[in-house]
Amino acid sequence: MFNEEALVKEFNFKGIRSSGAGGQHVNKVSSKIELTFNIQESLVLNEKQKEVIAYKLSNRITKDGLLILQCGESRSQHRNKNIAIVRAIQLLKSTLFVKKKRIPTKIPKAVIIRRLKSKRANKERKATRRKPNLD
Repeated sequence: MFNEEALVKEFNFKGIRSSGAGGQHVNKVSSKIELTFNIQESLVLNEKQKEVIAYKLSNRITKDGLLILQCGESRSQHRNKNIAIVRAIQLLKSTLFVKKKRIPTKIPKAVIIRRLKSKRANKERKATRRKPNLD
C-alpha cells in the first residue's frame, strides 16, 4: 500500500494549548498536538492514491489540500503525537482500502427442489384445514 515510516516523515506537527479545565500548569504547556499532512505534495503516495484520498476525505481536507488531525487526549505531548500518527495512518489505510466485489453464488438444484417440496407440503397441510366445499 504505502511505506508508513516515510509517510510519518511527511507529517508536520505543532504543539497547541489544550482546551478545558485544568490547574496552574495548563496555561503554560502545549500538550495538544495538531498533525498536518499535505496530500498533494506527498512523495510516498502515487497520483491514484492522492485522487482517492482527496475524493473520499473531501470533508476533512482544507482548501489548501491539508489533512488536519488534532489530539489532546493525554497530558503528555509525546503520547498525543503517537496517537495522532496512529490515527492518521489508520485513516489513510481505511480510505485506500478497496472492498472485494461480491460474486453471487449459484443456488444448488437440490436446495431449490427442497424449498419447493416444503412449500407444496405446507400448501397441502393448510388445504386440509379448510371447510369442505358442499356445492
